[in-house]
Amino acid sequence: MRSGVRSSPPSDHSHDRIVLVLACAAQFMVVLDVSVVNVALPSIGRALGYSPVGLQWVVNAYVLTFAGFLLLGGRAADLYGRRKVYLFGIGLFSATSLVGGLAQTSTWLTVARAAQGIGAAFLSPATLTIIVTTFSGLRLGRALGLWAATGGAGGAAGVLIGGVLTSELGWRWVLFVNVPIGALTMIGAMTYLTEVRRQSSGARLDVWGSVTVTAGLAALAYAIVDTDEYSWGSARTLVILAIAFVLLGVFLVLQVKVASSPLMPVRLFRSRWVTGANVVMLLAAAAIFSVWYFLSLFLQNVLQYDALRTGLAFAPLSTMIVVGAQTAPRLLIWLGTRGVLLAGALMAAAGFGWLTQIASSRGYWTVVFGGATLVSLGIGMVYTALASAGTLGVDSGDAGLASGVLNTSRQVGGSIGLAALATVASSHTAHLEHAGIQDTSAIAAGYGRAFTISCGLMVAAFVAAFVVPAITTTSSVEAALTSDIADDGPRPSGARPE
Repeated sequence: MRSGVRSSPPSDHSHDRIVLVLACAAQFMVVLDVSVVNVALPSIGRALGYSPVGLQWVVNAYVLTFAGFLLLGGRAADLYGRRKVYLFGIGLFSATSLVGGLAQTSTWLTVARAAQGIGAAFLSPATLTIIVTTFSGLRLGRALGLWAATGGAGGAAGVLIGGVLTSELGWRWVLFVNVPIGALTMIGAMTYLTEVRRQSSGARLDVWGSVTVTAGLAALAYAIVDTDEYSWGSARTLVILAIAFVLLGVFLVLQVKVASSPLMPVRLFRSRWVTGANVVMLLAAAAIFSVWYFLSLFLQNVLQYDALRTGLAFAPLSTMIVVGAQTAPRLLIWLGTRGVLLAGALMAAAGFGWLTQIASSRGYWTVVFGGATLVSLGIGMVYTALASAGTLGVDSGDAGLASGVLNTSRQVGGSIGLAALATVASSHTAHLEHAGIQDTSAIAAGYGRAFTISCGLMVAAFVAAFVVPAITTTSSVEAALTSDIADDGPRPSGARPE
């Protein structure tokens, strides 16, 4: 990303530290908002009248727009300048957080969360651009490491912070908390950030690409969710699916034939590393996004934990993600990229298999802790290895774009997977309740069915990992060491297969 960029004048270290804090604080907020709402979901559902299957839109509305506009946001930061895009992103993110916190209906909150995701899609790439245009050499490596750790901390801390806020102040504060933080970072950005942009190269924003892929994915998710009431063969479902596939087809045509600067250049997928990593990411994310969503609902709706206790129950599981992520780079030396992917996927699959045994009569320590610990360790290993594999075999100038595509695959796989699994869980629960099964037992069985499918998805990810070449090189380890399990940045490239 540094090529073609006009660097800002040298500045003192205290100024650079403030700039780094601004970048890390914004990245923390963006990643935090993917997970912070999970513990608040039961409270939100009761307050705004979400249906059991419709509740997943509180998460998915944010994730879908984040995924659809993420690459556009990165291109905008390059073309229009890091300061402008950062201020636009943080302003939109903070304003829509306030609007969402004031929501009186489910539609109101869902729309606010979708707009919040657009703000995050512009803000997150701008934070990375700020770092790579401010620092160089060893200082750049340290800054990227801190940025990555901050993002990982945001994802891990989300459920705990959400539990505290929901328990002590109410669910609205999981959104309101962004407003004062956003205001402070905006003031800091206006004071300390200077403008840096890529020299004009004739590139233009592929706005229509972002719009069509986001609309297509949203329609696909809606069609899946709607099968809770309408069958797959119903006219309604078929029409929505047709709209989704037409929109996604238009997106592909734009990328291949029309756009002068496509969001997702086809050339990237000529690399076996990139193709394999993105397939594994789609499958793994489809399984993994469900674990916090369903476990949060299980702990509160079945085991009757309050929000604070639920947040605390997730704390050791979040720690296990970090342990897995920190262990993976060392394992890359001995096992190679494919070996770490296989080990992580197998561990996560075993964890999901354990979680299929959840029931109203089973407690946290007997099922949830053991299964979720295995899943968490596997998540850390898989995501870290993918951060390395997803940018290997591409030109150094495309490393940032390749990592952005990988992160988009993670968001897309997660959102579609969550939509499908939430529908499966709700349908199975409704079927059991109709058969006279007790409410909590039926709910737990629905979550267990979702975890069964998640287990199958992780097995599929395990098989797909064989597409990724086995790599054991210094550059692959360096790439993994600077990886961010929540939001991947550019990585070193050029490693060779064994």
